[in-house]
Amino acid sequence: MDSEHQPKLNPVRAFQVFHGGNTEVDGFPSLSDFYDCEPNLEFDDSELEQTAGLAPLPPELLDIPDESIDKSTSDGTIEENFEEELATAQDSYAEIATSSSDYDRFAEMTRNGVVDVVGDDEIGRRIIVVSACKLPSSEDLHPDKLLRYLMYTLDKYVEQDYSVIYFHHGLTRNNKPPLSWMWKAYRAFDRKYKKNLKALYLVHPTNLIRIVWQMLRPAISVKFGHKIMYVNSLLELQRHINLEKISIPETVLQYDKKISEKNSKGTSSKEKQEQKDPKSCRKDSLSPPVTQQFGVSLQFIRENNSEMVDSIPPVVRQCIEFLSHPDALETEGIFRRSANISEIKELQRACNRGEPITFQNNPHNAAVLLKTFLHDLEEPLMTFDLYDEILEFQSWSQRDKPRQVKILIREKLPLENYKILKYIMQFLWKVQDRSCLNKMTSSNLAVVFGPNLLWPRNGQMSLQSIAPINSFIDFVLENQESIFII
Repeated sequence: MDSEHQPKLNPVRAFQVFHGGNTEVDGFPSLSDFYDCEPNLEFDDSELEQTAGLAPLPPELLDIPDESIDKSTSDGTIEENFEEELATAQDSYAEIATSSSDYDRFAEMTRNGVVDVVGDDEIGRRIIVVSACKLPSSEDLHPDKLLRYLMYTLDKYVEQDYSVIYFHHGLTRNNKPPLSWMWKAYRAFDRKYKKNLKALYLVHPTNLIRIVWQMLRPAISVKFGHKIMYVNSLLELQRHINLEKISIPETVLQYDKKISEKNSKGTSSKEKQEQKDPKSCRKDSLSPPVTQQFGVSLQFIRENNSEMVDSIPPVVRQCIEFLSHPDALETEGIFRRSANISEIKELQRACNRGEPITFQNNPHNAAVLLKTFLHDLEEPLMTFDLYDEILEFQSWSQRDKPRQVKILIREKLPLENYKILKYIMQFLWKVQDRSCLNKMTSSNLAVVFGPNLLWPRNGQMSLQSIAPINSFIDFVLENQESIFII
């Protein structure tokens, strides 16, 4: 057919032209068909050009400079509703609904740690970790079931601001979903999932993932594109996320160490140490000032604040007193929305210098600052010693729960921790009492505060542990009048 008679192709169908129309999977090309061997998704352009029967990619998709990839943005002409123009795509996600038959498979994937939900980041956003190296083979798990599992997990958290960390290393031709599935997943994750996603960190991206992004970018909204961040090392990720609270697969740690050693020439000894172990270099070696409240122990705060009332840290009292005003209590989505990171950092610095703080009539600043204080403590408010017992909460009988919870809180929790927990729970009772306005029920508050009140000694909380912790906090909140001694 002469070139002037060829039909125009939309962005998705363009892939088929690149491959001579011979590599369709459900109507779309599979990335695994680009070449025969892809042990670690390292991309070799020559393989594309030499593979028999495949047309070479156009020059603009080969040897894309990193700086142009990272800085390029859409021209702004494609809006959120652009997906409607691609309705001719031959995939359908209407059938993606969680069925009861999937739950056993979900439990197995949860145990394998394909998806982990950990505590909040530095500005109060829930962190969801996806590890490609833990994905089962495509022969063992159909990609559509994987998609249902991802949606099943995210459904519990998408009503509040959240971030996603995707560890790309370990994705091979055996466990890699086809490109048609990637497009299907993007469309299935509708506005419900995208609106509160604040950042998507792609850790250890290869040239292939960058090229795929360039090819799909015309069909992806501008707003969503701005949320994607390439992260080339764990040291770089450390600047955004507290790595101590993330369970990083061993294969990812080894791979990061390998590439860090390769790039360590000409760096200082301190930088080399950070590259070897990003987690070990977080805290300054100098002692914190006596006014410090973030990132220290409750004992440190108590010893250096002689005027502290009833063992309540000053920042906790300031946040709760501000949030107890009716206008703040009735703010919709309080504790479920993040805040401006620069404003939160400045509030933290002011607290650590012992200076008075002002929330500028912004309840979200006070809410995020309170959560930040709790998850920055050296030891959680509910203490490491109670962690294992609380994980057994759901196995207790309904008859035993009230007595067991009282024993844990009244007898096993240190007195200072008990007073702070009581102070916070009595305040949260006021919040949930206005849930008709602020939409924060006791269960919603438990989801928000659970990971900030308790985590294991190694700082890495698994997805399986979140449910009992949240249930425990929900129970404490609902029964706080009988649990805490007035």
